[in-house]
Amino acid sequence: MNSKDYSLLSREELINLLLKYDEKKKYGVVWDEERVPEKVVLNCQTHLPVLTEVKEKEINTNHTELTHLLIEGDNYHTLSVLNYTHYGKINIIYIDPPYNTGNKDFIYNDKFVEEDDTYRHSKWLNFMNKRLELAKELLTEDGVIFISIDDNEVAQLRMLCDKIFGEKNFVGQWNWFKSATPPNLSLKIKKNIEYILVYEKNRNNSRFKGIKKVSKSDDPFTKPQNTLKKLLFPTQSINFKIEKGEIKAGIYGTERFPNKLLNNLVVNNFTNDNEAIFENRFIWTQEKLEEELKNKTKINCSKSMVLSYKKQHYSEEVPPNLIDENVGVDTTEEAGKRLFEMFNVKTFEYPKPVSLIKYLINFKPEIKDNAIILDFFAGSGTTAQAVLELNKEDNGQRQFILATNNENNNGFGNILDDVCYPRMEKIFKGYTNSKGVYFEGIGDNLKYYRTSFVENTKNFDQLRIDITRRCTEMLCVKESIFNLYKKNENWKIFNQNGKYLAVYYDFAGLDLEELKNEMNAIEGDKVLYCFTLEREINKMNFLEWKNTRFEAIPQKILDVYFQIFQ
Repeated sequence: MNSKDYSLLSREELINLLLKYDEKKKYGVVWDEERVPEKVVLNCQTHLPVLTEVKEKEINTNHTELTHLLIEGDNYHTLSVLNYTHYGKINIIYIDPPYNTGNKDFIYNDKFVEEDDTYRHSKWLNFMNKRLELAKELLTEDGVIFISIDDNEVAQLRMLCDKIFGEKNFVGQWNWFKSATPPNLSLKIKKNIEYILVYEKNRNNSRFKGIKKVSKSDDPFTKPQNTLKKLLFPTQSINFKIEKGEIKAGIYGTERFPNKLLNNLVVNNFTNDNEAIFENRFIWTQEKLEEELKNKTKINCSKSMVLSYKKQHYSEEVPPNLIDENVGVDTTEEAGKRLFEMFNVKTFEYPKPVSLIKYLINFKPEIKDNAIILDFFAGSGTTAQAVLELNKEDNGQRQFILATNNENNNGFGNILDDVCYPRMEKIFKGYTNSKGVYFEGIGDNLKYYRTSFVENTKNFDQLRIDITRRCTEMLCVKESIFNLYKKNENWKIFNQNGKYLAVYYDFAGLDLEELKNEMNAIEGDKVLYCFTLEREINKMNFLEWKNTRFEAIPQKILDVYFQIFQ
């Protein structure tokens, strides 16, 4: 009998099978299901999130420059919207979620989770699980997520991320030297380290890059375990300690590092006047030697005839798992000083330093142009400043998307109104700090949105009409085209950097003649989002449209939401 044909098993056999299955050992993180479901998630059963632009908070410095995004609202709603606009498009995610210390840092259903709450860890895991599952879908196939955390939840987070991203996609745990002067509160340990867990969406062979090596001394040319090989050094390729002379063929060097010269060598003006052939346990092949010489690597020969080399330019090393001043990263105290100087008042407890986020982003320096970096626990806005500074330093075209609510900031006002957004204004436009030093504005543009909602009415036709009327900002975000060009009551056209987006809202029919003429008169990349009851546009109705891509609304938006909120 096939053991999988359960219909043939008796009741007793089925019970025994279930008992055996239940006895199997399981490995992984397990937590209590929500006793009280999260309100922001329940809301999505009756109200679907969309974006509404806050026009008065837009920052424009140059229409030809990058446009970055700041979204106000619960990040569960923001991530849901981004699953339509940015599915599979985010290159890097950095987040600094609540650490769940029990010291009023984690709010669940409008209440702080206290340290003595017996479901403290389960509430945090439920909260993070929903958001990380949505975040994973946003990453590109070679995307990476960095998550800051401390001792309170690092073990749980590691196992949760193994579940969501896959254990094989765990890259590593970096330790950031957070503070040189941590609070002396514990009887057992002073905590001056925090952790950063790193996962790739799909583990790959790309190399993370840290800082470039700076070598004060020469590097050895040989290794005792290597096989003997001969290398030919071209004329004027070796630097000697003597100005002139002739060195006979023979064995030189030291007892530990012997070096065999196979031909007579003439030295003139501190370099070899003829080709030199050495035999030794070299680390390089002849091809590698020639490549290094082309790259201006210096070959030096000591008085005892021991060869060494010194590169002019070293490649970035793989980043060590300790992040501190040795790799150019500040502590939270230094970050706090910079924020204080920016605002001339304390605004935020324990901010992350800009240097930390820049260092992490530069793990993948190839992600420079048209890259998107998301932070959905934006806090004080450090990630935005890091992205803008990096772009200025290397002429990059990285775009940031920041998401945060506007909750109370531990007595320092509201996090978005009083810290994050004002910081954006200062960085974009320029400011003078508390020491009287002027910092020139970095430029670029910022669009500010709030999450708002469309009622999930039982009348499905009405829902489709409502979503179509309210999805325009989402489409602008999806296409990165923001500037209103022309409009009437049935359509709008937006443009940016030679690209055009048209949105057609007419529910009565397909009278598109005027819009067609407007779009056909435009040169550039063009896309039309058009209301239809179907999931795809019938292109037979658009045969006379020139060089235009067609997209259907609103069903594809609803498909995403129904999958998330089922």
